[in-house]
Amino acid sequence: MSDLEAPLRPKRKKIWVDYFVQFRWIIVIFVVLPISFTIYFLTYLGDVSSERKSFKRRQKEHDENVKKVVNRLKQRNPSKDGLVCTARKPYIAVGMRNVDYKRARHFEVDLSEFRNILDIDRERMIARVEPLVNMGQITRATVPMNLSLAVVAELDDLTVGGLINGYGIEGSSHIYGLFSDTVVAYEIVLADGSLVRATKDNEYSDLFYAIPWSQGTLGLLVAAEIKLIPVKEYMKLTYKPVRGNLKELAQAYIDSFAPRDGDQDNPAKVPDFVETMIYSPTEAVCMAGKYASKEEAKQKGNVINSVGWWFKPWFYQHAQKALKKGEFVEYIPTREYYHRHTRCLYWEGKLILPFADQWWFRWTLGWIMPPKVSLLKATQGEAIRNYYHEMHVIQDMLVPLYKVGDALEFSHREMEVYPIWLCPHRLFKLPVKTMVYPEPGFELEGRQGDTEYAQMYTDVGIYYSPGPVLRGEEFDGAEAVRRMENWLIENHGFQPQYAVSELNEKSFWRMFDASLYEHCRRKYGAVGTFMSVYYKSKKGRKTEKEVQEAEQAHLEPAYAD
Repeated sequence: MSDLEAPLRPKRKKIWVDYFVQFRWIIVIFVVLPISFTIYFLTYLGDVSSERKSFKRRQKEHDENVKKVVNRLKQRNPSKDGLVCTARKPYIAVGMRNVDYKRARHFEVDLSEFRNILDIDRERMIARVEPLVNMGQITRATVPMNLSLAVVAELDDLTVGGLINGYGIEGSSHIYGLFSDTVVAYEIVLADGSLVRATKDNEYSDLFYAIPWSQGTLGLLVAAEIKLIPVKEYMKLTYKPVRGNLKELAQAYIDSFAPRDGDQDNPAKVPDFVETMIYSPTEAVCMAGKYASKEEAKQKGNVINSVGWWFKPWFYQHAQKALKKGEFVEYIPTREYYHRHTRCLYWEGKLILPFADQWWFRWTLGWIMPPKVSLLKATQGEAIRNYYHEMHVIQDMLVPLYKVGDALEFSHREMEVYPIWLCPHRLFKLPVKTMVYPEPGFELEGRQGDTEYAQMYTDVGIYYSPGPVLRGEEFDGAEAVRRMENWLIENHGFQPQYAVSELNEKSFWRMFDASLYEHCRRKYGAVGTFMSVYYKSKKGRKTEKEVQEAEQAHLEPAYAD
């Protein structure tokens, strides 16, 4: 038997939860989708109302809301009021990890009003936004100006605050890095209620570099200044089918954006956008995009595909057609391209509504897609939640680009999940060592995709039910994630903290570097006020006593080993 063949597993006996999950689409269609559509519509009206306000008025409202946050924190009695948390409901976060840490924190601070675009500065090419501004909202404002954030995460509901404090990536990250790498300034309310502006070269530069991946455990983000880039009206997208074993698919993916001569900064050789979808252990489609003007897109013979219409095939299924028809090129409106995976939540929509990709559903009810992730979580209950933790995988493996073939083979052996999403990103060599950092000495190796100032990484996105589960076989999801996390540690990889993690504290700080983070925790008074990032990411319920005791022992953390 080859290394890539799935091992024989015993059949798994079905329980009542299996049947509930199988027919969950009834609740989704008659409850979740109508409520989701209503919320989307009301949110849109709120966004339109906000856009009609002058920037001066938005700034005035922002200043008033910041004062409320400052006063709220200054009212806190550390000996009585417990740890600080936002008033946002636990299920609202976009991600599989349920927000159990909320149960260990009792002093709430309301940030719900921080959802305005405060300024779009064309001269500085900077957008100043509040943390609850989402990707759909900001592209609706900037793309008509032929401007865009340098990195626009695909799903509409993802917020600026979540992408900064957690993890954000897009097809342009092979040029600009992760979402947090495109931020030029943070406005943070610290534990003592003071408001500071952190940049890479002011007195708060240590805080500036520590904020990404900190999950809001150093202070409360109230605004950010983010890099803008000029864009054109369309994305010229080339779909290229690839066949071979997983190592060969990985190399084709690397070749789709990383010149073999090392000329990684040459725009003539490097596309503006990159992604690859692996549909099976032997088939993939590599996609490379270049911005194109309206005049170019509408030239005779060119194909324009508005993928955002509700009745259109889901994007991942549309791309899969290249395996039959061969390489082809089409032009997609830029904003629709940015959000190409929103309607079907990548391919998770197929599990939630098994028939939602059919033409008759798309034409009749596709206009109310997608369901809000927060409502899916709110209606799943504890049993369903535990079922998904064991029988479902939503994980990202961030690995050095040259190890992507190894990561794909590991994923196949342990999880056998397809499709797989591949998206590259630069991991920059910074003046300080942050929580995630390149391999030491990478710049001396001259590997494909790397430069002197950044190592090329890739996101291996694993989102679906594993093959054994689909075949009705036994599968231990928690154990598979544990093995994945250990593999990442051994291969200098990282796991985004939105996902369910099985790491203990010592292993967590083997994966991430704690030095700058803990320095800033102590320097800026976060210890005893905000929960540490490990406990915020830790799976399962926490008590405030457990977390407070851990905070008291912070001078001897697990990473000291």
